[in-house]
Amino acid sequence: MADDKRGVVGYALLPKKQQSFIQDSLLSLCKSRGIDLVRIDQDRRLIDQGPFDCVLHKMYGDDWRKQLEEFQIENPNSTIIDSPLSIERLHNRISMLQAVSELKIESGTDTFGIPKQIVIYDKDTLFDRQAWEFLKYPVIAKPLIADGSAKSHKMALIFNHEGLNKLRPPIVLQEFVNHGGVIFKVYVVGEFVKCVKRKSLPDVSEEKLKSLEGSLPFSQVSNLTSDDRNDKYYKLMDLEETELPPQSFITDIARGLRRGLKLNLFNFDVIRDARIGNRYLVIDINYFPGYAKMPGYETVLTDFFCDVVGKKSLSEEKEKGGVDKLQVVPNCDVDLTKIASKTCCSDGEEKEKSPVLQV
Repeated sequence: MADDKRGVVGYALLPKKQQSFIQDSLLSLCKSRGIDLVRIDQDRRLIDQGPFDCVLHKMYGDDWRKQLEEFQIENPNSTIIDSPLSIERLHNRISMLQAVSELKIESGTDTFGIPKQIVIYDKDTLFDRQAWEFLKYPVIAKPLIADGSAKSHKMALIFNHEGLNKLRPPIVLQEFVNHGGVIFKVYVVGEFVKCVKRKSLPDVSEEKLKSLEGSLPFSQVSNLTSDDRNDKYYKLMDLEETELPPQSFITDIARGLRRGLKLNLFNFDVIRDARIGNRYLVIDINYFPGYAKMPGYETVLTDFFCDVVGKKSLSEEKEKGGVDKLQVVPNCDVDLTKIASKTCCSDGEEKEKSPVLQV
């Protein structure tokens, strides 16, 4: 498109997501760069709206997928961010992390992988300790489905056999790896990669484990931002002194996942194995996360939209070496009608007060 023509990005988001993401600062910066962000009316057919150079969405369900398919057929030059089929892979905690196992990256002294885990489909298997004897307590219990709903974030740290009683399969049991109480959240926007530190569950020593019983529920425990300087738990984690993983190493993983997942907007959680200082584990991947928590998100997303609609991005004009040109993964050529039906789910960004494990 000609650079003097305004680009139009239509967005279809649930109310809570819209409130957190579509902020005045983002709208203003996009407008100054020739990009208009336009809300898609969900009471009208998508094909009757526009024109849109890009459709940005975080909606689910058969009807919405069919609308996207119709829109893409009628508007082949428009870009859909992102493909429903690609997003669907992240709705299952096993298929989600398979993408990490499939990566082929030469990382020098640093290594990466995923925690040991198993899917439990029924109570019999859950209480059959031999079925998952390769896992040692404590373990993390997570819902198998990770569709962004509040329910999918209900996890628990299980200390012993007694803690299994409250679990409802299907679930994933994942080894809990001591990681210094810090989690690294890696935000991906096209080829842009940003790694930040957040608090996490503290380490559990062998001695302490002997005195712990049952389970500890937790939800999004790492959502404490760097602004919460007075929180005692925050100080306990020594977050300021924690060194970030090597940027080139994290960037290689991020770009490998982006290619493998065929997604443009996602983040993934990484921990550093306290047993092996240069070993990193990817424990979760989320589609279209809360970007407003990422420092400078307005500039990053504006650059991304400029690239999508063919305008010069801010990073191109400034020609800074620290930020790569944002590139878009092409839409997948798939039959959207063959995707299993899913109902609309909540944004999954609600903050819940989490209990603190004292160790």
